Amino acid sequence: MAGSSLLALIDDIATLLDDVSVMTKVAAQKTAGVLGDDLALNAQQVTGVRADRELPVVWAVTKGSLKNKLFLVPAALAISATIPWLITPLLMLGGLFLCFEGFEKLAHKFFHDHSEDEKHHQEMVDAIASPEVDMVAYEKKKIKGAIRTDMILSAEIIVIALGTVQEYAFGYQVAVVSTIALVMTLGVYGLVAGIVKLDDAGLYLMQSTGEDGWSKTKYSIGKVILALAPKLMKTLSVVGTAAMFLVGGGILMHGIPGAEHLLHAAGESVAGVPAIGGLLEFVTPSLLGALGGIVAGGITLMVVSLVSGLVNRIKGVSEAG
Repeated sequence: MAGSSLLALIDDIATLLDDVSVMTKVAAQKTAGVLGDDLALNAQQVTGVRADRELPVVWAVTKGSLKNKLFLVPAALAISATIPWLITPLLMLGGLFLCFEGFEKLAHKFFHDHSEDEKHHQEMVDAIASPEVDMVAYEKKKIKGAIRTDMILSAEIIVIALGTVQEYAFGYQVAVVSTIALVMTLGVYGLVAGIVKLDDAGLYLMQSTGEDGWSKTKYSIGKVILALAPKLMKTLSVVGTAAMFLVGGGILMHGIPGAEHLLHAAGESVAGVPAIGGLLEFVTPSLLGALGGIVAGGITLMVVSLVSGLVNRIKGVSEAG
């Protein structure tokens, strides 16, 4: 009897872990839109740090990220346990913020004066080269900025992950959200560490000066890595921005009554197209959701800009008076 009970317990645990694994995969797919942006932003945050300090800085930000999640995960789970109806509005706000942030990136790219970016980059280079700059203070400032950015993105990831399992038992929610928080932190910052050291890896490989085939191969690989490293950051930024509209728009469409049904209907309407009907049926809802996300992001940016301008004007008037 005891043996069969133990086997039954092991089977229940295995089933539970399998269910959690499946739900975690779904939650991971839902949070993918934040991850591309998270990865690009955090890799950019640690640029401007001396090469021998890059990994310590990444580790410091990783610890800060884990501390963020030690606060955010229990807070999100407490909300789910006590006021679960609040999860959907929070999820909608998270989706809207993703769309707003994505549209802000597009606006910055097309309407921003790029000479300011070049000036900022030169200031970072000068700061590293100048012996008068306190590099300890400079590092701490970089780390604090990255941890603040992580707090916002982590909140988005956790709310989105929780939204995918809010209909399940509380134990499942704890397992899935905790797993997502840990895996995403270690995964993102592990990749950040790899990205910021790509140029060092390329330089190391290019030190192979032998005439044999293997040395020449390593030199060629290093040269390619050095050429591709800057482009990787740009690619991550583009992919992250696109994913923000896809995921953020999808969340908004899911939360608006009747919108999700219209998206599915649109997908079914193109399913009969010869040869590519299946593909169109699959991508049409996502593309329309992304289009909705772009519109929502643009409207939100306009409202935020108007409110910000009004506040600044009122503040200016009060200071003048």
